Amino acid sequence: ALAPRCGWLLPGLEQRLAVPAVLSPATARPYAAAAKSAQKDARRSRQEKAKEKPPTRRRPLMSKPVDDVYLTWLYRRPSYELEQAVGMLKRFQELDFTHPKQFVYISVFLDMALQKKKKVEPFSNGVALPHRFTDEVNKVLVFTENEQEAEVAREHGAAIVGGVELIKWILEDEIQADFYVAVPAIMPKLIPLRNKLKRKYPSTRKNSLGSDIPKMLQFFRECHEYAVEGESTIKTRIARLDMPTEHIIANLKAIIHDICTFKPSQFDPIVQRLVIRSSTSEGLQLDLDGILPQAEKAEEEEGNAADEDQQKPVQESVST
Repeated sequence: ALAPRCGWLLPGLEQRLAVPAVLSPATARPYAAAAKSAQKDARRSRQEKAKEKPPTRRRPLMSKPVDDVYLTWLYRRPSYELEQAVGMLKRFQELDFTHPKQFVYISVFLDMALQKKKKVEPFSNGVALPHRFTDEVNKVLVFTENEQEAEVAREHGAAIVGGVELIKWILEDEIQADFYVAVPAIMPKLIPLRNKLKRKYPSTRKNSLGSDIPKMLQFFRECHEYAVEGESTIKTRIARLDMPTEHIIANLKAIIHDICTFKPSQFDPIVQRLVIRSSTSEGLQLDLDGILPQAEKAEEEEGNAADEDQQKPVQESVST
């Protein structure tokens, strides 16, 4: 179209305008394959250098700060004796002018691992605290088809009493309770509730299956319930801050000792870290020495071994 107007053409331009060239991708981009291979080689070399490069070492944490103001991530988190930590929580409350009857909480971080990639399944349980800190009463449902047992359950404070007729209402969420207890005679009929109640299904392990209805009701109406949250953490309240220090310590140890029963003693302790706090204070990490029952068991075993060693010479002399 431009040739008549301009009056001249460059050599070969007429052929290019008349017949469009059909080029292959390799001909159009002669350096494409070489560029790709170069990129691969560069990427491979970067990966090799990253592997050869030694990992960056994090600066070791210092043990104790010298000044009152410091960067917390540069120091190890301090651990406190249990009695010292409770005293600090009480002191915090006085300095901050917060409510003296606020709750005391603990956060328990667990090691759920067992051998061969097995682990302890998340659990929940109720424990009778030596010192109650609330007037709340749990709602307990009793499964029984015996009229005399049902009357005894009502007299001792059962919120709901019944037999198989309760199964449908529980499955449809029309009836709910904090705890479910049952007598052995009715257990074969309660199998449809196993998946529904899960951890709250009556069992001898949790003392929610038995014939002593008054004893079960007294325990479950006043017990303190805790449960594993997520995979390996328990967060629960244990007391009020205005309670005597020894009462707070006794409640904490009762819960920790109960938690430790869910993992066999031949493995590492299930409690790995323990933090205590009040409703308005920061968390204080506790020193586990003297809190876990394993330490007490080890001392008892050493004492028994010493006694056996002392008795062996006497037995040998008698035998000779």
